[in-house]
Amino acid sequence: MDDSPWRSSERNGAGDAAFTLGVLAMVFVFVPIVGDLVAVPSALAAVVLGAVGIVRAEQGLATNPGKALSGALLGVLSAFITFVTVAAMGTFG
Repeated sequence: MDDSPWRSSERNGAGDAAFTLGVLAMVFVFVPIVGDLVAVPSALAAVVLGAVGIVRAEQGLATNPGKALSGALLGVLSAFITFVTVAAMGTFG
């Protein structure tokens, strides 16, 4: 791999994506009908990408462990809210 000045050696993509998907999932948790169909996959992806981002940060490959952790936690929280809502209402979607 070359050390070009415009190419960063940091691998922050997973943490950034986790945070973005976590925020997206939290927004769609509160949208009726379509929200559940968007929030659940977004939340699961946020958790997985957050874990990848945290591992990369621990290995020294990424510089955004806070963003990765925040994305993972937002994903877990939105999945929890969705499943509690589904259990309380008795329907999905």
